[in-house]
Amino acid sequence: MTVQTKFPAELASTGITGLDNILRGGLARNRVYLMEGTPGTGKTTAALQFLMAGAANGERGLYITLSETEDELLSTARSHGWTLSDLVTIFELIPPENLLDEQQQQSLLYSSDLELGETTRLIFEAIEDVKPTRVVIDSLSEIRLLAGGSLRYRRQILALKHYFAKHGATVLMLDDMTTDANDKTVHSVAHAVIRLEELAPVYGAERRRLRVVKYRGQQFRGGFHDFLIRPGGLDVFPRLIASEHRVDFKREALASGVTQLDTLLGGGVARGSSTLVLGPAGTGKSLLVMQFVVEAIKRGEKAAMFIFDEELGLLFARAKGLGIDLEALRASGALLIEQVDAAELAPGEFTHKVRECVETQNLQTIVIDSLNGYQAAMPEEQFLVLHMHELLTFLNRRGATTFLTVAQHGLVGDMKAPVDVTYLADTVILMRYFEASGRVRRAISVIKKRTGAHEDTIREYQIDHRGLTVGGPLEGFQGVLRGVPVYVGQSESLLDERV
Repeated sequence: MTVQTKFPAELASTGITGLDNILRGGLARNRVYLMEGTPGTGKTTAALQFLMAGAANGERGLYITLSETEDELLSTARSHGWTLSDLVTIFELIPPENLLDEQQQQSLLYSSDLELGETTRLIFEAIEDVKPTRVVIDSLSEIRLLAGGSLRYRRQILALKHYFAKHGATVLMLDDMTTDANDKTVHSVAHAVIRLEELAPVYGAERRRLRVVKYRGQQFRGGFHDFLIRPGGLDVFPRLIASEHRVDFKREALASGVTQLDTLLGGGVARGSSTLVLGPAGTGKSLLVMQFVVEAIKRGEKAAMFIFDEELGLLFARAKGLGIDLEALRASGALLIEQVDAAELAPGEFTHKVRECVETQNLQTIVIDSLNGYQAAMPEEQFLVLHMHELLTFLNRRGATTFLTVAQHGLVGDMKAPVDVTYLADTVILMRYFEASGRVRRAISVIKKRTGAHEDTIREYQIDHRGLTVGGPLEGFQGVLRGVPVYVGQSESLLDERV
């Protein structure tokens, strides 16, 4: 469910909740707007939603089509499960018969002069006949071709603008940018310009995004906003601006339920903070964050886990073998756990999904496992840190406790992380393999914690059927974090081998 926001009634809703949010309420009435984008970006669908939103308020709408037939438009509506209201009229503008008859063509005038004048006359007649409150013109490319030149095209658009102003209509003009993508004639005439774009990543589904290029006299959310075309229309995900979201909450230490781990963390992690868990594959990063999830649910809170890397059935079986029944927690309604397909996901969609969980379901613990998978969902990975910064700041300000995992490349020695977000996280936990007494062992340490003191020791831990067991500080070894430590003390500092 999308978070609803109340906007002034004098604005005309676009019928797309996310776009209305970006436009701070919708479109100012009795103005002319431009929506541009290459074919396939969703302009026709958005235009139909605009007219249907007006019809829902009792406003009459007119769709003037110069490029698609009425049957094609009705087919588009049916594909979304829509039945157009009687208040929505489709006017299919076709050339008059005498312009298609070679024997009737004029030789003293350019045919484009006749065609443009006839087209304009037919548009005016349709307006007079229907008397619409909302109008869609699809598309300007046809009018641009008929005009034949930039000056004549601009004059024609200005004439249409003044005509619509007299008739009190809110007009959405569509431009498929197929004739001249660099022609900005209408940009200066239109009250606002919305651009739709489609990106084709090397792998995975296409990504779509929109941007409000201009909006006279009205604030709007700048930048690019991801959107999808789904059955039911456009689903727009406004770019998250963390500074707009803040609630009061009590900062307190949240325990994991593992005594030695909480001691290492100085009592636990702080509510409304973010924790990054770093380590190579198999060190138990997912298990560690699950400990905090289980403990949060024991406190009567709700939690969410977004899993990028592991199939849920395998995760459930693995967690159950470690003493954690995730399926039962999900069935109780206390845990939302969702498999995320990185190849099919836009970053804005994921951010919107997390935001909804926090705002509408009051989830107080969020797990993203892992950032490696989230990075794969990014069409331009250099912006991952910016996306993550806004998301973590938003979650912190809402009082949600966030856990992120990152799988480092390698097993021992000098390891690299695919993305460095250690400076964003409030707490960083490092998990490592090391060799001792002829066995591969695991060590855990806390690298930083902004919200309080923590131990600077390195502790060994084990994973078995009881879950996570953390031992005392490894005081008898030097170089544990490098993976091949030097023994300098007593072997009693190691955990006993127990089954």
